[in-house]
Amino acid sequence: MSTEEARLGDPPGPAGTAADRTLFGHPIGLTNLFGVELWERFSFYGMLTILGYYLYYSTTEGGLGIAQSTALGIVGAYGGLVYLSTVLGGWIADRVLGMERTVFYGGVVVVAGHLALAVLPGLAGVGVGLVLVALGSGGLKANASSLLGTLYAPTDARVDGGFTLFYLGINIGAFCGPLLTGLLQREWGFHVAFGAAAIGMALGLAQYVIFRRNLGTHGREVPNPITRRELTPVLIGVAVAAVVVLVAVLAKLITLENLSDVTTGVIVVASVVYFAVMLRSPKVTQIERTRVVAFIPLFIANAVFWSLFQQMFTMLAVYSDERVDWRIFGWEAPPSWIGSVEPVWIIVLSPLFALMWTKLGNRAPSTPIKFALGVIGMGIAFWLFALLSGFDGKTVPVLAVFAILGGFAVSELLLSPIGLAVTTHLAPAAFRSQMMALYFFSVGIGTSMAGTLARFYSPESETAYFGFSGAAAIVAGLVVIACAPWIKRHMQGVH
Repeated sequence: MSTEEARLGDPPGPAGTAADRTLFGHPIGLTNLFGVELWERFSFYGMLTILGYYLYYSTTEGGLGIAQSTALGIVGAYGGLVYLSTVLGGWIADRVLGMERTVFYGGVVVVAGHLALAVLPGLAGVGVGLVLVALGSGGLKANASSLLGTLYAPTDARVDGGFTLFYLGINIGAFCGPLLTGLLQREWGFHVAFGAAAIGMALGLAQYVIFRRNLGTHGREVPNPITRRELTPVLIGVAVAAVVVLVAVLAKLITLENLSDVTTGVIVVASVVYFAVMLRSPKVTQIERTRVVAFIPLFIANAVFWSLFQQMFTMLAVYSDERVDWRIFGWEAPPSWIGSVEPVWIIVLSPLFALMWTKLGNRAPSTPIKFALGVIGMGIAFWLFALLSGFDGKTVPVLAVFAILGGFAVSELLLSPIGLAVTTHLAPAAFRSQMMALYFFSVGIGTSMAGTLARFYSPESETAYFGFSGAAAIVAGLVVIACAPWIKRHMQGVH
């Protein structure tokens, strides 16, 4: 292992330890992270797929009766805030707890958030619950992915396959969560469904603790411990930010109606600041700085991708509720099951993609090309939705939606697990977890934008909506292809 490789990954544990064992050719620690992320995604997507309905369904239907456009904006903003909070989770891991412990405590906070949604009524439960889930997910998400990255050397060709298997766990949870919560919500109400999400995350925490030893010493070190002198300005900054938010809310500069727009703007500004901090930090070497620069166009492409994909929980949730015929062999499925359709494809295709990347090794397409193909694929999938605009009312065949969401899945597999993997290897050593948080900022921008864009959807404008959205994504993908040689040069040896 070269000096640079040693800096980019945690040192391996002593020979013969659990962390050195492999399963199906991958580090044994992958199985633990696979499990905790599966249950975290079970709880997250189980809640998210019914959240919009909870907000805009009438009170007689068990909902809160909020205007539909406002409800979709809240869902998008919440998703953006989840990814914004990854910076806090990354900072805590890098400066206070280390990645491994931050994953655990993040899961504890997620459980508390789902319990608040299950127990507390009205907007109070929504506010408390969503804030806790956002904070807990921010700690768990960025660090679970970063922790997995430390199990592989930067030049290890197995890494894309490992992250694809990790992504399989994510999507098993994403598949099962909406199935269960959708049925529970229809039969026993929203609060029972939110309770099931809490139980799922608790199960994930239990297995994480039981098999914690499989991770060995990985993620235990705090790479850049904070000093008491550095802590004071951080606490002052947090207090000032809280006061600014409170004043903005009281002055009605931040409202439920514009929450997704504000969230998008905040994450964009935070992203610019974060790039500037890393590029100017004396703790970042010249090679690391060049790699951060290479990450910028991938960051933008990722945001474009997720602004379409995350409409699964905003615009497409309404589409599923109002346009899709969910009758299956005479039985009508809950519209929230649209959240489980795309993960079916991921579960089927993930092993094939993992095998393909492992077999191809360094002969596989470069990361920029994979990103470009993923963004272009999302654009084409939206164009396919435009072809269904001729169906009237709630008559869109569920099999047609199932087929189109297969395009979502192929695009996601080309981009998302690859993005997780390359982020861990482009990250400066002193900013490993925070670089992963920056990756999730791009997902957050796309997610909050999904709430903003959903306001422009209506059944009457479907053709134009899907057509223009798809075209924008395809153009973005073509730009990445054109920039691919420049990006590869600046990645400095990372495939």
